[in-house]
Amino acid sequence: MSERKAEYPEIGDLIIATIETVTTYGAYAKLDEYNKRGLLHVSEISSSWIRNIHDFVREGQKMVLKVLRVDVEKDHIDLSLRRVTKRERIEKIKFWKKDRKADALLKAVTEKVGLTSQEVYEKAVVPIEMKYALYDGFEKASIEGPEALTKIGVPEDIAKAFAEVAKERIHVKLVKVRGTLEIRVLKPNGVKIIKDAFLNAKEAEKTEDSSVVFYVIAAPKYSVEVSAADWKRAEDVLQKVSDSVVKNVTKAGGTGSFKREK
Repeated sequence: MSERKAEYPEIGDLIIATIETVTTYGAYAKLDEYNKRGLLHVSEISSSWIRNIHDFVREGQKMVLKVLRVDVEKDHIDLSLRRVTKRERIEKIKFWKKDRKADALLKAVTEKVGLTSQEVYEKAVVPIEMKYALYDGFEKASIEGPEALTKIGVPEDIAKAFAEVAKERIHVKLVKVRGTLEIRVLKPNGVKIIKDAFLNAKEAEKTEDSSVVFYVIAAPKYSVEVSAADWKRAEDVLQKVSDSVVKNVTKAGGTGSFKREK
């Protein structure tokens, strides 16, 4: 949405641009994220010698460029291609695609709640972007539900719309981590103690952004598998669950240990 962008990019920014005109001294490009044009001088196209500029840029081509200079008074922007690294190009394209998808999702939210885009921007986008990128906010809502947004100040009705749209249109790929628990309880009620330890640990870490599953390998060994949206969260839940099981079993008079699978 236009409200989310400044009028001009900052020096050093990476931008998505479409080449409009190619000349002997460079190319003019439309900045897709701004209502502006910039100049990509021939000296900023490549570090190697350029025999034919059309071998490097062509009209209609989309490129990731770096902003070198911005002259607001003259409405002039200088751009560079040669100063953009491969990693920067990949990351920028990934971010740009997410940003475009976020705008489409936001439009659906606006229609669902019956507010203007400006109202949704002020009530929801502003608090979300103070904490996350907008697309990440949608992912949070998809995984954790409306509470992920209401807790940062988004009104409940809009947060619910975010969660509904996100669940309909975003497929969050979960990561999985595993470990092995070795547990022994030499008591008549040993099976119940182990079962309760698993249930209590699972219930303590029961959240919408992760899931925990236990499997019997061959007593006394059990596998624990955690699924979550990112590695950090998955590892954190895995450690807490395994620590809880070992602690409860030990407290009941048994023994336990945990080993993280690589």
